[in-house]
Amino acid sequence: MAKETQDSEFEEKVLYINRCSKVVKGGRKFSFSALILIGNLNGKVGYGFAKANEVADAIRKGSEAAKKNVITFDMNDGTIPHEIHVSHDGAKLLMKPAPEGTGVIAGGKIRSVFELAGIRNIVAKSQGSSNPINQVRATFKALRSLMSREKSLKERGLE
Repeated sequence: MAKETQDSEFEEKVLYINRCSKVVKGGRKFSFSALILIGNLNGKVGYGFAKANEVADAIRKGSEAAKKNVITFDMNDGTIPHEIHVSHDGAKLLMKPAPEGTGVIAGGKIRSVFELAGIRNIVAKSQGSSNPINQVRATFKALRSLMSREKSLKERGLE
């Protein structure tokens, strides 16, 4: 994980780079897509997905998209407030809060999201598609829909 030079608030991580080829008259033409994650390790995280003809350009565009797509979410002492089950396209995701000392128990791309978000104790299981983009989108959908106990009681008028 490399610190970004311009905006020192966020750490940036390249999650996935895909090469795509198109056959044209002169041969093959390659393009690249990049999935970029940024986070401040304290409840703010964002992702960006961009395509370009060069890897460096795709990463740069993805970083800019990630900065525009930053979300904040509710946390309780380094874990999530409640269990949640979400799906996005083919990716299904189950997330459960864990006691202190458990660590991040999650696979691949989902684990990276939790680490950059600052979640220290969580158990997560990906139960559907292994497509990195859909997994990250499902994770963000889950984080957006998390609600603290106080917020939930206030919404229901039970303070």
